[in-house]
Parts: sequence; structure tokens; C-alpha cells
Amino acid sequence: MVAYANPSPALPSPSHPMANPGYGKRPAGDEDPHADPDFAHLSPREAEIAVFVDHLDDGHAMGHKVLAAQHPRYGQQAMRTSLSRLAEAGHLRWIREHITVEDNTMRWVTRTYWSRTRRSEAWWEEFARERKGRIVPGDLRPGLARTDEPELPEPEPDPQSESAPQPESGTSYRTLAGIREADPRMRLSESDCRSLASLAGEWLSRGATPQDITRAVTEGLPTTVNNPGGLARNRLENKMPPKKAKIRQKAAPRRARVTRAVMCCMSCDADELTTTIKGGMCPDCRAEYEAAVAAEEAGQLDAGYVPDTFLADPDAHAVYSWVDVPRRAAEVRAAGGLRPRTERAL
Repeated sequence: MVAYANPSPALPSPSHPMANPGYGKRPAGDEDPHADPDFAHLSPREAEIAVFVDHLDDGHAMGHKVLAAQHPRYGQQAMRTSLSRLAEAGHLRWIREHITVEDNTMRWVTRTYWSRTRRSEAWWEEFARERKGRIVPGDLRPGLARTDEPELPEPEPDPQSESAPQPESGTSYRTLAGIREADPRMRLSESDCRSLASLAGEWLSRGATPQDITRAVTEGLPTTVNNPGGLARNRLENKMPPKKAKIRQKAAPRRARVTRAVMCCMSCDADELTTTIKGGMCPDCRAEYEAAVAAEEAGQLDAGYVPDTFLADPDAHAVYSWVDVPRRAAEVRAAGGLRPRTERAL
């Protein structure tokens, strides 16, 4: 574990989710020794988040949504802006690697690289070039989309019964219903218990006890809990214990070789084959980032703001901030001579 004389008040918990195998935090290597001034050039918020990220183990999920869910002080928008600032400062880059596996199949994968030591744009460009020819695991998932986010379990029937009875009769439901007795702040409704029963059932199928579930849902609660069902779901998903290992002979891992590596945008997955990537961002995403920073510095943007594009049903929600960030970003793009941005699928 990293040691600092003045550590961040918020550090990762042991239950911080791992990304899909082969993804998540990856060290750039060749680091300077740990020291208190490592992040002295950053603002207090970015320095705190940098220490948080620096304490993550290799392979821990680095998506801004996961980090916001795990960090007690900052929401998704604040985390997203801070990661952009860390990239601009030279600590983060997203690199797309084209790999050829031993069976001659080929694919693109996107990796997240972290450097505690501040790096220049030229250093990162050379780092990407040096990735060519490297040997990497051959079982990485293909595709242009990131696979940094951890997988959540698919809903399954309550494992306590073969005849799939009503949830109320299962151990999962009874465990959830009993949580209110352990802590009155977590008064889960009947509807909450029904909708969360499959998650609790997955915990039980992985060897957890009802006491483990209760502890995970009630430990370290804030003074007031306004949405017990939502908080319980968040904790059951993010603290999910690992699946029981299956005893079987493992096949020899396949290997692959990196045949090309290019910088890609941290926000939209565009890469330097189709646009300019500077500071880890394409021009369009940089315009949005600069608009968000300007709004935040002017006190017009809530640090817990969640952009509409992150919501399951954007049209059904009210405005979440005092400023229209997409409109401000459009103005920044226009001032920089960039064409209006078209909607893209997330």
C-alpha cells in the first residue's frame, strides 16, 4: 500500500470492484519513488482523487461511474471532470491496442494506463509506440468499447428452492426484510425486498451468509438514508463476493502480440486514426470538458451533477444543474472553429 505523510481522507475499500480480466488500472511503469509532492501540482480535489486512484490495485475498475460509487465525496460529473484533469496533467491515458492471438484471430482492445509520475504528451506518445510487439494475454474481450466496468450478475431465481416459489418464502427475501431490524435507517419496503431478492440470492449462491448480506448493506451508513432501496442495490452490486472457483484443469492461457497501438479519447472512444488526441481527449470532448470546468469554476455546476446521457430515461428527468453544459460545450466548439457535434451512441 502506498504511504503518504498526509494521505487522502478517502481511500479505496477492499471491496472495490475489479474490471473485466485484462482491463482496469494498468501501471505505465518506470515510476519515481512515492513522495508527498507527487500530486502537489493538482488542485485539492484532483490531488485527493489521484491518491485514491494511486492506491487502487492493478486491475481495479477505473470507470468514472465506479469511482464515483466508491468515493464518498464526489459524484459522477465531478469524477469525470477530475479524471479529465488528471489526463491533461499527464497521469492517465487510454490506449487502443490491436492484438493478434496465437490462433491468428485479431481484435482491438482499449486499456487504461496510470502513471503516478507526471508525464508529457511526447512521453505518452512514445509509450504507445513501444507497446507494439509486446506480448499480452490472448483472452481479452474484443471490440472498440471499453470493458473497464465490472460485470454485474444476471438476475437468477432464489437458489433456496427448485420450484421457484414467491420471493417472500425464500432466504433472500427474509434476509432483506430483516435488515430494518439491524438498522432502522434501512427500512426496505416489500417492493424493495422483491426487486433485490435475486441479488441477495446471488450472494448466497457464492457462499455468503445472511449475516454477510446484512453487514454489507448496513456498515458505515450516513446519518440519514433517503433511499434505502437504492443504497442497498448499490452495495449489493458493488460488494458482490467472487464466484466460487470451479475445480477443473485450466487450459494453458493463450498469448497475443500487440501489432499496433494508438491513443484514444477517454470519453468517446474516438482514436488518433480518425481525429486528434491531445491530453487524452478529442477536440469535441475537450470542448465539453472545458465548458464543464468553466461552469464549475463559476459555481454554476453541482459537483454531484449527472449528465442526461448517463440516465436510463433522460426525458423523464428534470434538469440536474444550473447550466446547460451541452449548450456551453457547443459554444466552446463554435468559438474554436469545430463543427457542431452529432449525437453518438453510448
